[in-house]
Amino acid sequence: TMKNAVPQAASLLLEKLLLLVHVRALPAASGGEPPPPPPSTAAPGYYDTSCFKRGDLLEVPRTLFIHFGIYLGENRVAHLMPDILPAITDDRRQIEQVVTNKRLILGVITKTASIRVDTVEDFAYGGSILVNHMDRLFEDQVLSSEEAARRAEKLVGATAYSLLWNNCEHFVTYCRYGAPVSFQTDKFCETVKMIIRDQRSVLASVLVGLASIVCLGLAPSTTLPTIIIPFFLWMAG
Repeated sequence: TMKNAVPQAASLLLEKLLLLVHVRALPAASGGEPPPPPPSTAAPGYYDTSCFKRGDLLEVPRTLFIHFGIYLGENRVAHLMPDILPAITDDRRQIEQVVTNKRLILGVITKTASIRVDTVEDFAYGGSILVNHMDRLFEDQVLSSEEAARRAEKLVGATAYSLLWNNCEHFVTYCRYGAPVSFQTDKFCETVKMIIRDQRSVLASVLVGLASIVCLGLAPSTTLPTIIIPFFLWMAG
């Protein structure tokens, strides 16, 4: 029915927005098992890194998104994270600490980020890891492992951030395949366009904005893009 379809559309749009914001929610437990521990409680060696090779593309599926990184060897992963700190301080000790959700969300809002090197435990945040899962999509475009690792190392440091044009997936696909692309972004845009073409989209956008305020604790002004992005995507279509 129409009444049921509108909340479903709003929920779907909110999930896709959170996917690109990279809120680091832990995956839901299955079979009554507790979720894996976050990095603050995961001891070094929690992940078996013996199967990882320098230059591997590591992929961590979440409930609402996928996070990506390039393995550099010796339990180190380079990955792009939205982060406000590199824009306001040069204190490396603070910047190198694990990125909190508050730092991450402020980084998204201000379009600032860093390509940082963390342990596998901190990168994966308790999630399962897929290795070179994207290689099948690029066939002969896969660069050598050493080239991928070197590209990642050269880019370490502060960088601009864009939900649609420069996120963690763009970073790893550039390093390993030579072309910055994001399949998550493509799916997100198509989903939003599909919802906008529906006559229920205006109400769905309003509900998403309200849900963002309630669930994320954001000021109403920061939810404006939630409403504007679908409109411009519809106009572009």
